[in-house]
Amino acid sequence: MNKKKTVAIIGNPNSGKTTLFNRLTGSNQHVGNWPGVTVDRKTGHICHDGIGVDIVDLPGIYSLSPYTQEEIIAREYVLGDECDGILNIVDAANIERNLYLTLQLIALGLPMVVALGFMDDVRAQGVKVDCDKLSERLGVPVVPISAKKGENMHKLLDALVHHMKPPVKQPAYLHGVGAAIRRAADLLQPLPLRRCSLPFYAAKLLEGDKAMWERMDALGMPRTVRAELKSIADAMHSHANSTDNEMVLADALYDYIEEIARAAYQRPKAPKLTVTERIDRIALHRVWALPIFAFFMFLMFWCTFGPFGTLLGEGMEYLLQGLLSPAVRGALSAADAQGWLIGLVCDGVIGGVGGVLSFLPQIVILFFFLSILEDTGYLARVAFIMDTLLRRIGLSGKSFVPMLMGFGCTTPAVMAARTMENDSDRRMTIMLTPFMSCGAKLPVYALVAGALFKEHQGLVIISLYILGILVGVLAGFILKKTIFKDVSSGFVLELPTYRMPSFKGTVRGMWQKAKDFITKAGTIIFLMSVVIWLLQNFTPTLAVAQSSAESILGVIGTAIAPVFGPLGFGRWQESVALLTGLVAKEAVVSTMSVLYGAGGDSAVLSGLLGTVFTPLAGYSFLVFTLLYMPCMSAFATIRREMGGWRWAFGAAAFQTALAYLAALVIFQVGSFLF
Repeated sequence: MNKKKTVAIIGNPNSGKTTLFNRLTGSNQHVGNWPGVTVDRKTGHICHDGIGVDIVDLPGIYSLSPYTQEEIIAREYVLGDECDGILNIVDAANIERNLYLTLQLIALGLPMVVALGFMDDVRAQGVKVDCDKLSERLGVPVVPISAKKGENMHKLLDALVHHMKPPVKQPAYLHGVGAAIRRAADLLQPLPLRRCSLPFYAAKLLEGDKAMWERMDALGMPRTVRAELKSIADAMHSHANSTDNEMVLADALYDYIEEIARAAYQRPKAPKLTVTERIDRIALHRVWALPIFAFFMFLMFWCTFGPFGTLLGEGMEYLLQGLLSPAVRGALSAADAQGWLIGLVCDGVIGGVGGVLSFLPQIVILFFFLSILEDTGYLARVAFIMDTLLRRIGLSGKSFVPMLMGFGCTTPAVMAARTMENDSDRRMTIMLTPFMSCGAKLPVYALVAGALFKEHQGLVIISLYILGILVGVLAGFILKKTIFKDVSSGFVLELPTYRMPSFKGTVRGMWQKAKDFITKAGTIIFLMSVVIWLLQNFTPTLAVAQSSAESILGVIGTAIAPVFGPLGFGRWQESVALLTGLVAKEAVVSTMSVLYGAGGDSAVLSGLLGTVFTPLAGYSFLVFTLLYMPCMSAFATIRREMGGWRWAFGAAAFQTALAYLAALVIFQVGSFLF
C-alpha cells in the first residue's frame, strides 16, 4: 500500500459535510441539519485502489476568519502540517454563499477537490449545472454528488486518490484587489511560510486580520515589510472609498463568485417557489409559528408518555423484574449463595440498573422525535422563532441553538456554545443551558409523575420542560442586568432546506443516543447502585446496619435532610438521591429504588412514593431535580468551556440557588393555596 495521506473535509454548516463523512468512512458520527452539531474534528479512514486516506471531519464554517471556535479549529488545522489536501463540500443549491469559503480554501494552494452536494435538490428546482465549466473557473476538480443517496461516491473517491492536485490558479479578486494581494504575497516571500499559501496570508493581512498580524510578528516580519503591507492596504481601501478592508475584499470576491455562478449555472427563467419556501410561509408565520411548534411538542410528549410509551415501558419492566430478577435470584439460591450476595445482585444491581432501564423505551421514542425534527431542519426554525421572544428580554436568539441541544444532553450542548463569537453571550448561554431538561432527567419525571399524577403524567412532564425554558429566560434576564451587560451580537442563523430524513440516518441518531443511555446505565448507574446498596447496609463503623436509618447513607441523609424540609421532601432518602444525581441524573431513580427496597420494580416504587409524597411535594421535588446543578460530566465541560473553576462553581451555585428558590415558592405558595 502506498503512503497514506490526510484529507480534511471542510464546508459550510448544513452542507452535508458529516453525511458525506459517514458515507465515505462508514462512521457513526451524528448527522444534524442545523449549525453546531460538529464541534470537534473527527477522523475516519478509507482505502481506495490500494491507497489509504485518513479523512478528518472539521467543524462547519462559513469562512476562514478567526471569529468562532469552529473557524479557529479549521483554520489552524489547514495551516498546519498534518493536512495533505482538502475535500470541500459545497451545497449546490446555495452556490454563491458556499463559494466564499471555497475560494478562501483555494488561496491556501493545497491539493483540493470540490464535492458539489445536494445535486438531487438542484435538479428538482430545474437548475442545470455545468460542472466542467465550474471546475475550469475554480481550477480544481468538481464532482457532483448526493451524499444522502450515495450518488457518484466512486467518482469522488477516484478524484481524492488520483486527481487531487494543487489549484491551477488563484481566485481572481476583482476591482484591483487581486493585484494588491499578489504584491503583498511577494513581500511575504522571505518569511518561513508555506509558499503555496502566501496568497491566503496576504489576503488576511490586507483585510486587517489581527490574529494573522500577530502570527507574522511572531515569525519576525521586518518593520519595512509591515509598513509596505500597511501602505498597500491603505491604497486599496482608498481606491474603494471604504475604510473597512474586510468588506472591500469580501465585495471583490463575491463579485467574482457571481461571475462564476452566471457561467456555470443555468436557472429557470421563472423559478417557482421551492418546497422549503412554501413550508416556511406557514411554519414561520407570525401568528401560526408558535402554535405549530406547540403542537409538535404536544405530539412528541403524547407519544412518549401516552398509552404507546407506557405499554413499552411496562414490557421492559416485565422483562427485567418479572423474568430476569426472579431467574437470577433462583439461580443464586440454588447455588447456596450468601444472602448478602443475593441482595446485592438482585436488589442492588438489577434493582438499581433495571429501575433506570425500564424507562429506555420512552427515552428512545423521545430521541426518535428529536432526531426527525433535527434532520428535517425544523429545529433551526424553532431557534429563529424564539429569537423574537428572547430579544424582548435582552437575550440573543443565537443562545437558543445550544439550548435546544440541551434537551438531549447538557454536555454537548455546552460545547456547542463555542459557535458564539461574543464572549459574554457564550458564557451566559453556557450558564443557561442546564435549565433545559436533558434526557437523563426523564426517568425521574416518569417515575414521580407516574406515581403521583398517573392520569395527567404527560401534562406534568410537559410543564417541567416549559418551566425549564421559562426559568432559563428569567435567569438570562437576571444575568444580562448584572454580570453580562455587554450588547448582544446579531443573530445570524442559516435556515437549511427542508429534507426528508432517511430511515437509516434517523435510526442511527436514535441508536447513538440510546446507546449512550445504556452505556451510562451499565457503568455509572451500575457502580452507583452497588455503592448505594453497600452504604445502605453498613453503619459508619462498618457493622451490618439493622435499619436503613442507621446506615452510612442514613447518617449522611439525616444530616442534610432538614435543608430540604421547607421544599416538602425532608426525608433522608430523597436527600441522598439528589446527591447521587450529581454523578448522573438517572441515578436518582436507581438510588430511590435501592433505598426504598423496591428491587427495581417501578410499580412497587411508585406505590411507595405515593405514600411518602404528597402531589405538591412530589412536584416540588421534580422542579428541584429539573433546575439544580447538572451532572459531573456537564460540570467538568462547563469548567473547561468557561475557562476556570470560579466560573464553573459560580454557575453551579446560581443554578442550585434558583432550583431551591423555585421549589420553595411552589411548595410554600401551593401549601397556602391548597
